[in-house]
Amino acid sequence: MRPWRLAEMNYREVRDLPPYEVAVLPLGATEPHNLHMPYGTDTFQVDVIGERACAEAARRGASVVLLPAVPYGTETNQMRFPLAMNLDPTTVARVIGDLVESLAIHGVKKCVLLNGHGGNDLKWVLREMHLSSRVHLFLCNWYKVGSDQHARIFQDPGDHAGELETSMGLAHFPSLVHLDQADEGSLAATRFEAVNRGWVEITRPWHLLTTNSGAGDPRPATAEKGHAITELVVERVAGFLVELAASPVDPTFPYGK
Repeated sequence: MRPWRLAEMNYREVRDLPPYEVAVLPLGATEPHNLHMPYGTDTFQVDVIGERACAEAARRGASVVLLPAVPYGTETNQMRFPLAMNLDPTTVARVIGDLVESLAIHGVKKCVLLNGHGGNDLKWVLREMHLSSRVHLFLCNWYKVGSDQHARIFQDPGDHAGELETSMGLAHFPSLVHLDQADEGSLAATRFEAVNRGWVEITRPWHLLTTNSGAGDPRPATAEKGHAITELVVERVAGFLVELAASPVDPTFPYGK
């Protein structure tokens, strides 16, 4: 039995346990990832990170449970690609809200939204639920956790199906990665300098931004790089889960000692 992975447990096992201190909800997506990676890339990656981080946190004594990953996210700007499966931002928020309310009913007071999809803009969800939920929410975009070390590990991590994500695929689901078929992942610039420099923001229509949905050159990717970033991220996320599980929910939580 792996008592930190809910999908594998049965009712007797769950019934006999006290309420978990922390739940981890992985959030993925179903969308194209260049010509060489599977549509489930975001979900596969976030599940790997969630599973390994929860396993390590539990090994260190933390009361933590990994929920099944949500395999859909916001794809409004990728819908010109076949079978990109969209949930509007408000729908994503509603799904998260319903699941978090389930946790509240079952006595879980802390939840980490472990996000694996860049199209999921979730900070506003935390703000909206702050006054209405009894559960304390924390957002972790796993691909940002090791960003201070990206330059050491990667030539250029890329934005979507680039070196980082391709390295993760080669490390954890290599039979689904066909690097010899990859597009180089070049990006188009808009006609506006303010947008290109980031002074003005837009939602990017990916069929115009990219050639085949890839953003960033995947060709320098290796399994070794994927394992290196995984080890780093898992260590950091697991450490946070241990601290979070041990911290009492008191009137000043999460501030103070």
